[in-house]
Amino acid sequence: MVLVNENFLSLPGNYLFSEINKKVMAFRSRYPDAELIRMGIGDVTRPLAKAVIDAMHQAVSEMSDENTFRGYGPEQGYDFLIKKIIENDFLPRGVNILPEEVFISDGCKSDMGNIGGLFDRENVVAVTDPVYPVYVDSNVMDGRAGQLQASGMWNKVVYLPCTAENGFIPALPDKPADIIYLCYPNNPTGTTLTKAELKKWVDYALETGSLVLFDAAYEAFIAEDTIPHSIYEIDGAKECAIEFRSFSKKAGFTGIRCGYTVVPKVLTVKSAANGKVCLNALWNRRQTTKFNGVSYITQRAAEAVYTPEGKKQCDENSAYYMKNAAIIRSGLKKIGFNVYGGVNAPYIWFSTPDNSGSWHFFDRMLREIHVIGTPGVGFGPSGEGYIRLTAFGSREDTIAAMKRFESWTL
Repeated sequence: MVLVNENFLSLPGNYLFSEINKKVMAFRSRYPDAELIRMGIGDVTRPLAKAVIDAMHQAVSEMSDENTFRGYGPEQGYDFLIKKIIENDFLPRGVNILPEEVFISDGCKSDMGNIGGLFDRENVVAVTDPVYPVYVDSNVMDGRAGQLQASGMWNKVVYLPCTAENGFIPALPDKPADIIYLCYPNNPTGTTLTKAELKKWVDYALETGSLVLFDAAYEAFIAEDTIPHSIYEIDGAKECAIEFRSFSKKAGFTGIRCGYTVVPKVLTVKSAANGKVCLNALWNRRQTTKFNGVSYITQRAAEAVYTPEGKKQCDENSAYYMKNAAIIRSGLKKIGFNVYGGVNAPYIWFSTPDNSGSWHFFDRMLREIHVIGTPGVGFGPSGEGYIRLTAFGSREDTIAAMKRFESWTL
């Protein structure tokens, strides 16, 4: 008889956003005429940039001609896209990345979930709390998390609380941690780390032999000069960090699916049998075995993001979302909420009134003003008492939502 991977059975019943959707669908069935405003899931709403669409049309045309048709592409990604990534995302910031260190993928989520397959299950994982659920759930699947406690914490995971009391800046672990997940600008809190603050983590990892998994999916929204766009802006980071990037929010590719991961060739980990092992070679082996690459059409679309027209058009969309964020921030502050984020990231994090629970306040928002947010506790125990709103909706919906908040009797 086939045996199941028991780790999967340890997971909570539903993924966070599936649970939210379940609640929303139940509400809709009872109140079909309610006009809901969705500010929960971080999905974009602006159309793709014209430069991107034009590039996709051109690539489709190429696929219709036997002289320009493309079949299987390189699992690591086409050279034309990797070259543009290095020239635009890293060199202007003084970071030298080799072409063979860049791996094109179908997005951050996949790579963040799959990277754990390279590491022994006995590694101790540390996460900021609250945290993007995939970081924890994928380690549960890999058998590193241990048992789920009544507190909502896994007993083998090191939690690094990020709250208003510490300015949402996590302290270094007070116990050994082998793999450390950092996401900045942060999802869900929308907060950031300065270069000096990020340097503390790089120095810690170099000193202890830890590995930092750095999620930079929201770097395109950074507005302040003191905030690093890449962990590789910090000296020594190539020796201790893997960086994950995405076109989902930067270019509106949530439905197209494209991102990339940088694994420096100087980055090594310990092998009991073989001494130091190059992670770049291991990730390449993993990708060539389990991944067939991102489509040619998609990669041509991503390449167009870096053209002058593409940059301008994508920047306009990013500015649109950040204007929404500013509207949400000022609207919530005006009525007395404690509000965080929304300056360098399209996420707004606010505390619920009267210390009410996240799910309780989520239900009230849905029921009383028909606005859908995300309960903070869904991102971890330290998220209790908070709600996340996203700025990815339309301007009209954003303004309407704030009017509903303003007229709400709490």
